[in-house]
Amino acid sequence: MKQHSPVRVGITLLVRKGAQSIWENGIFQNCFFLANLLRCSPVVAEVSLVCSGDGDAQDRERFLADSPVPWMNEQEAFQTLDVLIEMSSTLGDDWTVPFRARGGRIVACCVGNDFVIDAERLAFGLPHGRLVPQTQRDAVWTLEEYRKTCKPYYEVLFRAPVSIMPHLWAPDFIDRSVVPGGFTYQPGKKRWRIAIVEPNICMVKTCHLPMLLCESAHRLNPDVLERVRVFNTVHLKDHPVFNPFANSLDIVRHGLALFEGRLPMVEILPRHADGLVCHQWENAQNYVYYEALFGGFPLIHNSDLLGDCGYRYHGFDCEEGGRVLLEAWQTHDAHLADYRARARRYLELLDPANPANIETYTQALLKVLES
Repeated sequence: MKQHSPVRVGITLLVRKGAQSIWENGIFQNCFFLANLLRCSPVVAEVSLVCSGDGDAQDRERFLADSPVPWMNEQEAFQTLDVLIEMSSTLGDDWTVPFRARGGRIVACCVGNDFVIDAERLAFGLPHGRLVPQTQRDAVWTLEEYRKTCKPYYEVLFRAPVSIMPHLWAPDFIDRSVVPGGFTYQPGKKRWRIAIVEPNICMVKTCHLPMLLCESAHRLNPDVLERVRVFNTVHLKDHPVFNPFANSLDIVRHGLALFEGRLPMVEILPRHADGLVCHQWENAQNYVYYEALFGGFPLIHNSDLLGDCGYRYHGFDCEEGGRVLLEAWQTHDAHLADYRARARRYLELLDPANPANIETYTQALLKVLES
């Protein structure tokens, strides 16, 4: 590849009016992690967050107080950037068309399962999400978890080359949080308090299977679970389908289950739970997994992208998952040092400061510049 002068790169970040938390979704954190990585790239001169949304200057100052890079508005971005990476938000044609016309490059960084999201919105008459971009993008970056469902979808939809990029994570936001006793698993509990934290806003991550997994474990051994807290379900308590589903389970009838609102992981673990039970459908890379592993908490999951970390069951097999939960309860404390070591080795692969990750993103950026 030919040599390029260092470029100025912006990453879009949606800032809303009013209170906003970095823990609301993984995309906000991903913006920060990518900004940290690009600061280390030899082809990048400056990195900025490009704020869109209805948030005013005070909202931006508050939300971006801990940003690793400066932020700018869309007008400033148009005047100064060489490359725009759309991550947390997309910009309209009135911005993107003249930006590309003057030689700017645009990368669509897709870190959600857009095929499923778009399919749900089409089927159920919801407001559209990404769907068809009217302005050409120069490249699409996505994650390994979307290779099967979204990579071909993006290739045809965007008419642009699609690259599978490393998922990025670091414990920065955990380290900044004040957690009484520290964000770490405490061994020695006779019974486990389990948390289920699926967002329940899209079919790829819902609480149904984790609840059935806990139900299966409880039926096999009623002395294992002290409490099952199902977060992000307050809006479902009176749902005509969810309510009878939940009330049919022994974990509910025996008083073990509680249905809660949304909380950051640093407030759930270890304050309200000793471990995490999860399920995903073509969404195998999740920050909550990394956070649990970082703290040494038992993670019962069905992801095939976590290496040898956590305790894995397969697919939708909640009976196998129940057995895996019981096995974890029996062995976790005895093998905690090994569990932590395996997690540490895996999490190092995700670090934005990992030279391999910096090289991969640098090469992808060079391809965009030469497109």
